[in-house]
Amino acid sequence: MNAILIKNHISERGVIFMSWEQVYEQWVHEENLEENLKKQLNDLGEDPEKLEDAFYAPLEFGTAGMRGILGPGINRMNIYTVRQATEGLARFMDTQGEETKRRGVAIAYDSRHQSPEFAMEAAKTLAHHNIPSYVFESLRPTPELSFAVRHLKTFAGIMVTASHNPAAYNGYKVYGEDGGQMPPADADALTKYVREVSNPLKVEVLSDEEAEHSGLITIIGEEVDAAYLEEIKAVTIDHELVETMGKDLKLVYTPLHGTGKMLGERALKQAGFEQFVLVPEQAVADPDFTTVKSPNPEEHSAFEYAIRLGEKEGADLLIATDPDADRLGAAVRLPNGSYEVLTGNQIGALFAQYILEAHQSRGTLPENAAVLKSIVSSELPTAIAEHYGATMFNVLTGFKFIAEKIQQFEEDHSHTFMFGFEESYGYLVKPFVRDKDAIQALLLLAEVAAYYKKQGKTLYDGLQTIFETYGYYAEKTISVTMSGQEGSAKISALMEKFREEAPTEFAGAKVIQTEDFKELTRTNREGNVEKLTTPPSDVLKYTLEENGWIAIRPSGTEPKIKFYIGVKGNSSEDAAEKVAAYEAIIQKMTEE
Repeated sequence: MNAILIKNHISERGVIFMSWEQVYEQWVHEENLEENLKKQLNDLGEDPEKLEDAFYAPLEFGTAGMRGILGPGINRMNIYTVRQATEGLARFMDTQGEETKRRGVAIAYDSRHQSPEFAMEAAKTLAHHNIPSYVFESLRPTPELSFAVRHLKTFAGIMVTASHNPAAYNGYKVYGEDGGQMPPADADALTKYVREVSNPLKVEVLSDEEAEHSGLITIIGEEVDAAYLEEIKAVTIDHELVETMGKDLKLVYTPLHGTGKMLGERALKQAGFEQFVLVPEQAVADPDFTTVKSPNPEEHSAFEYAIRLGEKEGADLLIATDPDADRLGAAVRLPNGSYEVLTGNQIGALFAQYILEAHQSRGTLPENAAVLKSIVSSELPTAIAEHYGATMFNVLTGFKFIAEKIQQFEEDHSHTFMFGFEESYGYLVKPFVRDKDAIQALLLLAEVAAYYKKQGKTLYDGLQTIFETYGYYAEKTISVTMSGQEGSAKISALMEKFREEAPTEFAGAKVIQTEDFKELTRTNREGNVEKLTTPPSDVLKYTLEENGWIAIRPSGTEPKIKFYIGVKGNSSEDAAEKVAAYEAIIQKMTEE
């Protein structure tokens, strides 16, 4: 790999002043290295390539926290990198004054390997700084951690999760006092403190005995669950509809071996949905996600067990949530009795249509109604919002930007938040949580299905009506995986190539506008340049003729570069043809 590229890449993560071999030697000779990590390190010694990847640079701590493969090394998730991240948070809190420290930190974790241990390591690191923490007694969904920060009025929150990544991964996300992931300014300040912790092996923590006697670690659970379940009652809009149709709607739900069962089952029963069945094999928390290749509700394979059970039960709707229950996917019954898995954009359109229509028909739609979505999500909900007189706001990818906008609405009273979503299967209905919430989405999608069932229709029928009304929109996301240190450099080089050799057309459709969210410029086809007002982000978006668009960005959580395609066609076939044409061009460009 090019030495300059390595140097630049490492400097973005925090400069290390030793070679990877020197850092490796530091770990090998660490007297008190945790036993399992010591054994894994010995095994790694037989594979120089894997060894280098584990030690060549610190695990990246960015605006979404950190995520990585479990194992020894500074580029892996382990108790030492968790301590390092938490030490950075503690030092950041030290600068904010004693009142901030007294408010403490809420900590939750999912069903992954070592999640409970990482949560307690974080708590013991904070306790060394005399910072209290509130740790859930057992696994909980990410949205409940967001809620807990607000409910307990803590200064911050830590969620130990790698979301829908494969079983070999774990991660660590930091939340701000509003319950959203930290906004850019705070995240940058926190990142600076994390990067200043140069040796994760030397971070001091309280021992188990010291932690127990310190009184700084409080175990929480049912009281927060009950408060969340009380708030979620407001998610359903038409309570009479749910009361009459809830007992007839047949629903299959799979938490994909994760945390969704914790609150999802109780929320459905509380709302009045009685005919739901859990996929038994996947209702058990399992860090290996034994029944799925990937616990990701974006992927059709995640629905294999749910479809089998749905066919047996004659279910109207199948729902899957990812391991930390912040994302939701769904499959709808077709006229022939089979099931079709919906895209995140299609679910977003169903939600936008139902929420705005239900409120308008009940006379409760505010004049200043607002819907929020990311810049890489479908334009179909924009058309729906316009139809109902609601304003659509586009924000950068990352649900914290939706949370930030909600906070702004509350402060300036300019708009009333109705709904927010991202194409990557993240939705928020009520802002008592400030992150995507699959438990809220589970309830609302069941209500939408009940709405159509009452009319003798399915969710599939409802989606066709939306297309007939607003146009045949279609989208596709193409993810290209580029792993390891070379992969990261390739992704950076590819983004620079698109900037330096800006395309003027895709598959014959001319580019009429280019937005560079890193340089904060919007350039039209005449070459006129406007300034963008968003925070900088490494995203390029091309608006094309005939209501098409293409966006490109590196993933913030995985070693991938993502291409997003959006089109509007005269029919579903026409839209599919346009998507296929753009996809072929993109694949050719990435292979060159």
